[in-house]
Amino acid sequence: MDEWLSLSQAAKQLGVHPSTVRAWADHGYLPSQRTQGGHRRFRRSDVDVRMHTRYESSTPEATSIYANVLRNTRVQISENNLETEKWYIKMDDESRQQYRLSGRSLVQGLIGHLTSSDDGLEAEARSLGYEYASRGQRVGLSSVEAAHAFQFFRTAVMDAILTAYENADVRSPKIWAELYRKMNSFSDIIIITLLDTYEAFQHGTH
Repeated sequence: MDEWLSLSQAAKQLGVHPSTVRAWADHGYLPSQRTQGGHRRFRRSDVDVRMHTRYESSTPEATSIYANVLRNTRVQISENNLETEKWYIKMDDESRQQYRLSGRSLVQGLIGHLTSSDDGLEAEARSLGYEYASRGQRVGLSSVEAAHAFQFFRTAVMDAILTAYENADVRSPKIWAELYRKMNSFSDIIIITLLDTYEAFQHGTH
């Protein structure tokens, strides 16, 4: 009998935020069912298929790049001196830690789409935009401050990705063009969703 996973269990197995899994389910990218109490449940076999679809097609070079990007992102964030950012100063320690970890979600989302098709790109980007808006709103950031926070981590992640591709000696103009297209599309959807979500908060529609 197939095992059923909760939303948090499925997210943990896939290595993404629960809001991303929820968005995938809403858009039909990941089959799900609801319990009588309204909770989502996912078949482990469906989660396995989704995970393999995203990552099994990655080449060894892509896997190496992914590892390098994670490492370089941590370096970029530490070197960019978060403590001087006005939006960062307004946060408590727990919120600061959550923002520091948010770079990993961006890396996972971007690398997942750089090494696979565009399927699910919009759903995952929108879920990240909502996540950044919700987090910013909870700690009292304005929409502009929340956008600055996202841009800080976006810059760190993009710089890390570019460095990793350069270190991998990627020379194909086609690959570089596709890299920039996907990075820009992904980050554009996130920032638009972030601002849309803030507007919805202000109008009480969210």
